[in-house]
Amino acid sequence: MLLMLWSAPRSRSTAFFRMMAERGDFTVVHEPFSYLAEFGYADVAGSRVTSAPELIAVLRSLASRRPAFAKETTGKRYPEVLSSPEFLGAADAVHTFLIRHPRETIASYHALNPAAARHKIGFESLHEIFASVTRLSGREPIVVDAADLMRRPRAVVEAYCARAGIPFLPAALAWRPACLPEWEPSRRWHAEVAASTGLGDAGGAGGADGGRRAGVDVEHHPVLGAYLRYHLPYYQALHARRLRVP
Repeated sequence: MLLMLWSAPRSRSTAFFRMMAERGDFTVVHEPFSYLAEFGYADVAGSRVTSAPELIAVLRSLASRRPAFAKETTGKRYPEVLSSPEFLGAADAVHTFLIRHPRETIASYHALNPAAARHKIGFESLHEIFASVTRLSGREPIVVDAADLMRRPRAVVEAYCARAGIPFLPAALAWRPACLPEWEPSRRWHAEVAASTGLGDAGGAGGADGGRRAGVDVEHHPVLGAYLRYHLPYYQALHARRLRVP
């Protein structure tokens, strides 16, 4: 089984990855498509791959031997993924999605990279993958909203596991602070999760402050406000399909 988590950047996906690593029953792969685009290669379970088709083949081969979980962010568009119906619509792959209000993700991204371009916010690309998975698989993917996840981690993760067809392991909701080896190429982006002890403690830049961080008011900022208006409809479309836990 291959379990994919697609997420816009700064949407708590690293905390989700940390939980999946804590489980111990999945081989975990961190942002392989991002690393491939950024560095020209990605290391996946001891294999170095240099193209998207090769990466997809390695992920599927890995998952054929042991359950595998890969989390990916959509600050880049991945055309070779979108042109791979056998990957996005595969019966042995479960594609899931994590979202967070773009007012918060933009503030968080801006704090780490003030010069980020609009596409880096990632919701347009995220929605494009969601639509492709829905069309090709014939089923609506799981969408988790980070606000729900942080507020009620146990209930949301339990519901996610039930929908994904994997056991719920409550012990994985907590962990010892650590910077995992998988984060080394991009470690400065994961400092808060590295210092955390569980999903409810994952903190996060641009938290429940209305998108204000380090003096940045996203909604009224001349550039960031335009980013918010552009990406908000994509977020809202995904939010309407989010996993709802009673």
